[in-house]
Amino acid sequence: MAKRKISHGHAVIGKPKPRKNHCFGCGHDNPQGMRLKFSLDEESRQAVCHFKLSRKYTGPPGHSHGGIIATILDEAMGKVNKFRNVLALIASMEIKYLKPVPLGQALTVTAQEQSVEGRRHTNTGEIRNEKGEVLARGTATFIAIDPEKMFARQRAGQAV
Repeated sequence: MAKRKISHGHAVIGKPKPRKNHCFGCGHDNPQGMRLKFSLDEESRQAVCHFKLSRKYTGPPGHSHGGIIATILDEAMGKVNKFRNVLALIASMEIKYLKPVPLGQALTVTAQEQSVEGRRHTNTGEIRNEKGEVLARGTATFIAIDPEKMFARQRAGQAV
């Protein structure tokens, strides 16, 4: 099963400089973030992350907050767009909370593409426990964007 680690590349302006990733879900440069580490399984075309949730993500006693569950599914489903080498922003997401997601236990989130229609990418994801039970399921629609156009204004403001 061919897997590749997801990296966030380098910004090239003059000489290459490591790009900072402050994303709350997967950013390694965000000390308050979740720092989820995903791999892309080329064979199954799935984004996969194995993780445990600490007490700081508590919702109901001993279990994860629903917003954290949504964040994990959002991250996983968003990573799937890398298979098509597109940058896509989430437009909508539906989460089905099937069973409480426990803290301190091994969990896995997987996500895959459901359909692509033009710029609209629809992906699905699931969080499972060690027994393989589905605890939460999500479907999200992403819209592919042209990052040069979308972020040109921010870059112009950052130019020195």
